[in-house]
Amino acid sequence: MTALHTSQALLVLPRLRVQNANAISSPLTHGFPSITAFMGLMWALQRKLATQGIPLQLMQVGVVCHHHEEQMVDGYVKSFRLTRNPLDKDGSTAAIVEEGRIHLDITLVFLVTERADTAPQAPALVQGNGVQMQEWAREIGRIVASMRIAGGTVLPTRPAPRQRTRPWMEVLPEDSEAQARDFALWRRRWLPGYALVGRDDLLAARLVHLREHQPDASLLNAWLHAARFNHAPQTPSGSEVDTPTPSGAKQSWGDPLRGKGTGWTVPIPVGYAALDGEPLPAGTVANARDAGTPLAFVESVYSLGEWISPHRLRRVQDLLWRAETDTAMRLYRCRSGYIPAGAPQSVEQMPEFD
Repeated sequence: MTALHTSQALLVLPRLRVQNANAISSPLTHGFPSITAFMGLMWALQRKLATQGIPLQLMQVGVVCHHHEEQMVDGYVKSFRLTRNPLDKDGSTAAIVEEGRIHLDITLVFLVTERADTAPQAPALVQGNGVQMQEWAREIGRIVASMRIAGGTVLPTRPAPRQRTRPWMEVLPEDSEAQARDFALWRRRWLPGYALVGRDDLLAARLVHLREHQPDASLLNAWLHAARFNHAPQTPSGSEVDTPTPSGAKQSWGDPLRGKGTGWTVPIPVGYAALDGEPLPAGTVANARDAGTPLAFVESVYSLGEWISPHRLRRVQDLLWRAETDTAMRLYRCRSGYIPAGAPQSVEQMPEFD
């Protein structure tokens, strides 16, 4: 049996232009494709690499958004720009299916290792083997150009001054200090832009805050509370909360939990949870996408995310998302490696919440 090479590398596909991607990320959210869409892209790309004989295993994925243009009609009430379907065969008007579209300019970052089932050979993900790695990166860029990203079409990348637009791959040093030093250089290439990271800790903190006044508050209440602006009258610094506003003075309003420096937080879907009941045997459900895999009906799982400028990320793992499966709870979700400043330096040390 072939030993698994433990060396890792970053595969970067910079400045991908995606047209008409799916802007409706879940039944309750819109504005950017779900992180599960990029996880699905990683798995689809992995299957294509196997057929092309490229001995790389895609482990985790990260996304940096440089520009987005959601196809919406601006106004007090926003609505999607919809297209009317062709007439039916009998000449009647076809139903309009609401779809959200968005144009994107993104950079995708993959954590890769070498596959364990390849023929015995010397490790390829090593320093000094840049020619082979760049050849793989170019080939992967060519493959992705023929794929869809979140349902959108990949357009040819435009050369831009002082911007690296060709796919590239670099080995991750095993030494943590050297890795941090290299990452500090790489993250500058992704500016200007914002990286999407997970903030489960903010959802836990919001739940604690709500239960101070509503002991029966649930995680759904906390998520909905954090997903909106909760305006309240602001009091002058140092004054009592119940101090009345002087006559004729202007009362200021604001969200006390969304002050300056709290970050750009957003509600996001992070995966799926299976409904009650055991998975149905493969091939027993008509029109299933894969007739060889057991099927389970699921619903979306939600959390909070944050858009952060790449230069504020401290570690490679802060940018990346990984797939996580809990067979006992029948939970299939994406887990972010981001650890906020001041939090324990291990995800396992971070507090769990119900």
